[in-house]
Amino acid sequence: MIFIYNDYGGTHTTSLAAAYHLNKLPTNRQLTTEEILAVDYFNKLNRSDMGKLIFHGLDENGNPVYTLGRGSSKVVIQALENLSLILQDKYQNAEPIVFSNTSPTVPLIMTIGGFLSRGLKLGFVGDPLLVAGSKQCCANIRELVLHTKQTAAARSGTESVIVIENKNYSA
Repeated sequence: MIFIYNDYGGTHTTSLAAAYHLNKLPTNRQLTTEEILAVDYFNKLNRSDMGKLIFHGLDENGNPVYTLGRGSSKVVIQALENLSLILQDKYQNAEPIVFSNTSPTVPLIMTIGGFLSRGLKLGFVGDPLLVAGSKQCCANIRELVLHTKQTAAARSGTESVIVIENKNYSA
């Protein structure tokens, strides 16, 4: 199974989701500022990284975990889903691919922080907002990751590509 967490920029909630998925973050409490800033790729990707699959590691079952910044496009995941189906069919590969949308977990403060930090290069203003937003949404991201793993396990025998919108995890 291949897991791909995706959202607009691919550097904040997706990085946190990948870290939770890989058991790199504590799940029994709110994250500290230091833990958030130490997450791989958190607030480190640029506009030029959008559309790139970023490998974060293998989970406890040996499944690769990736993140993806899809920008404002509404069709990137649909295109990747269709491409995955074509490649799986052509090469008789039954490895399920799971696309999990982390966008619903993003609170407004994180959107503003990301725009200031990454968009306008004003990290001194944006970074504290990103950390505050991350603290606000970390419980939702933990739940989203758990839901993603459970959904993938339940549907992996019946579907080769699983797209999870996660609309119930609003910030």
